[in-house]
Amino acid sequence: MTAAPESVTSRVLRVLESFAVTSPHLTLTEIARRSGLPLATAHRLVGELTTWGALERGDDGRYRIGLRLWEVAALAPRSLGLREVAMPFLEDLYEATHENVQLAVLDGLEVVYVERIFGRTAVGVRSRVGGRFPAHATGVGLVLLAYAPPDVQERYLAAPLATFTEKTIGDPALLRRTLAEVRRTGLAISDRQVTLDALSVAAPVRDPGNTVIAALSLVVRADDSHPQALAAAVVTAARGISRALQR
Repeated sequence: MTAAPESVTSRVLRVLESFAVTSPHLTLTEIARRSGLPLATAHRLVGELTTWGALERGDDGRYRIGLRLWEVAALAPRSLGLREVAMPFLEDLYEATHENVQLAVLDGLEVVYVERIFGRTAVGVRSRVGGRFPAHATGVGLVLLAYAPPDVQERYLAAPLATFTEKTIGDPALLRRTLAEVRRTGLAISDRQVTLDALSVAAPVRDPGNTVIAALSLVVRADDSHPQALAAAVVTAARGISRALQR
């Protein structure tokens, strides 16, 4: 059977997928190579995307994601209303701690960060708004996995678990026990799983139907942290967001 020809939409998405955090600025040749498209096809699609505003061309001739695309992406329903409701609570939590505050949702098998406030003197973190990360290695991810549907959990447990430090959970059996503990306590502590100098404390955010739709976390220096002391502040903020979503 002859394979169906690739649609224009698929080609456009391949162009956009060429960009990444590590490569936010690309030449036309680099876009063609990364997307696997002929140079002439890439040239035509990049031109159309630039005219619309999805891409912007710098003075050096390289392309970057355009502001119009960001404007459209900001309308995603899972982030728009959630961020607006959550921001006052995130700000209060930051003012009380001056530590990194993060809000995330689960998309497929990955965490997506929808908002973040970071302290100038706080420990460095790898998260960014719109960025993705393996769920099992983060506090927010452990919360979201713990309350995810059973079929999602099983798919995650069956997949390879990426490791970043010797503290990262790499054993599915340990992850299963960890998720059960998160459900029991309503709190997740991710201790030096991403970097050896950071620890996160996370709690669930629930919608009016009591379904966990997001997770809130504080990320602090591992050496100076007292997780249980931070837990009350994180849980209080997460419950505040949940109550606000029910109004």
